[in-house]
Amino acid sequence: MKRFALLVGTFVALCAGTGVAIAADYPDHSIKWIVPYPPAGTTDVLARIMSQGLTERLGQTVIVENKPGAGNNIGTEAVVNAPPDGYTMLLVNPANGINASLYKNLPFNFMRDIAPVAGLVRTPNVMVITPSLPIKNVAEFIAYCKANPGKVNMASSGNGTSVHLSGELFKSMTGCNMVHVPYKGAGPALTDLMAGQVQVLFDNLPSSYPHIKSGKLRALAVTSVKSDPSLPDVPTVAATVPGYEATAWFGVGMPKGTPRAAIDRINAEVNKLLADPKMRARLAELGGTPIPGTPEDFGKVIAEETAKWAAVVKSSGATLD
Repeated sequence: MKRFALLVGTFVALCAGTGVAIAADYPDHSIKWIVPYPPAGTTDVLARIMSQGLTERLGQTVIVENKPGAGNNIGTEAVVNAPPDGYTMLLVNPANGINASLYKNLPFNFMRDIAPVAGLVRTPNVMVITPSLPIKNVAEFIAYCKANPGKVNMASSGNGTSVHLSGELFKSMTGCNMVHVPYKGAGPALTDLMAGQVQVLFDNLPSSYPHIKSGKLRALAVTSVKSDPSLPDVPTVAATVPGYEATAWFGVGMPKGTPRAAIDRINAEVNKLLADPKMRARLAELGGTPIPGTPEDFGKVIAEETAKWAAVVKSSGATLD
């Protein structure tokens, strides 16, 4: 408990910035928002929705740049090494917390090197399967897995993502023997799932939602404690596997040392966007629940989630160098 309290306190302290001077008319040119995944996944969809609103509110273009690779780490490292001047942002996502314990030799320390700026949304993951499988619910899926050990391919958007760990949690709680097949983002994983090359994916809801609605994927369950309003007829995994819960969370980060004035400006505009009824409706369609608040509030979310998934990483035995 002392270690967790110290973790939270240390990380939240980074929100204060270094007091470096910043122009009163910040921002006075475009801002780069790095998404550490390819296009088409939840992080990309969310960043593009929010970037439109931020561009309007800030009066400067917020440019989304996809920098996938190494389970999210290439994009994150690019932001860590960027000048702390308020003009480079990171789309923070669950992999940032997970990778802290999954990878043993990262060239950066996320909790130390990225300053939390603002929370965006929480979304449930959704357990989706290729329609070619003769399965209608979670209980039937578990039975199918146990009848075909090692023959079910579980896709993910990359090693260490919430998509991967949601599947690992399911495996550990059900005894399902599935083969993990990591992809470089949700887009290619979804493509192969729809083609039947893999059988199941615990995807972030926003990226799978349109394919569920079109009938190209079958949703078996959502990973949140309660059913999601965007998929009211889809039950929870917990209804079949008591105690199961996994949600994805997203936000904005900047390099450590970014002036507090820049952090506060972005935080204020993000919170105003999250309070806008039209934006809330659009996010709700994607299964997203806004998580507004201060930079310190988002810092606590990151610290709590990092501690939670460290336990899952340990129990799964997953590790990467």
